[in-house]
Amino acid sequence: MPHILVFAGSMRQQSLNRRLARAAADIARSAGADTTLLELSDFDIPLYNADLESQGTPADVVRLKEILHAHAGWIVCSPEYNGSYTALLKNTIDWASSPVAGHPVWNDGTLPFRGKVVGMLSASPGSLGGLRSQSHLGPLLLNLECWLAPQAFALGHAGSAFDDAGALVDAAHQGRVRSVVEQVLWASQRLGR
Repeated sequence: MPHILVFAGSMRQQSLNRRLARAAADIARSAGADTTLLELSDFDIPLYNADLESQGTPADVVRLKEILHAHAGWIVCSPEYNGSYTALLKNTIDWASSPVAGHPVWNDGTLPFRGKVVGMLSASPGSLGGLRSQSHLGPLLLNLECWLAPQAFALGHAGSAFDDAGALVDAAHQGRVRSVVEQVLWASQRLGR
């Protein structure tokens, strides 16, 4: 089984997308995948600024690049802010895709992304479930040479979708997340990652 990375583009404690990421990680583990649940709040990554970068890439950015690169597939849970993905997610991607001048490995900006199989999930209190964030995130990931799983899932009315333990209540929702996870696992294996 390939290594799968699951993370949400939010640091908010009660984030619906962090809940969805935890549920997706549990589903991936139950499918036999070696799964890492990543919390972006564990990284000290400043707002991207080329002047700051010219003084040296922050150590946590290099650590993030290493983690992204070490996993064959990702499940990204993208909140929707103003019809798009979050500034946190964009900032994370901007830093992770920025070349580290003079570094023997990370001077290639797309290396952490190239060939990764990515499944997109989103959750929102609204009826669209964050679907518009996925429509913006997909082209960005394709530009970074990721493979996108054809299955994606936007969980609408997500405020009532989880039980007290954080699991998805509705079996249909569990099945939709499982479909995304299974496609990421299947494609990661076929691509030899």
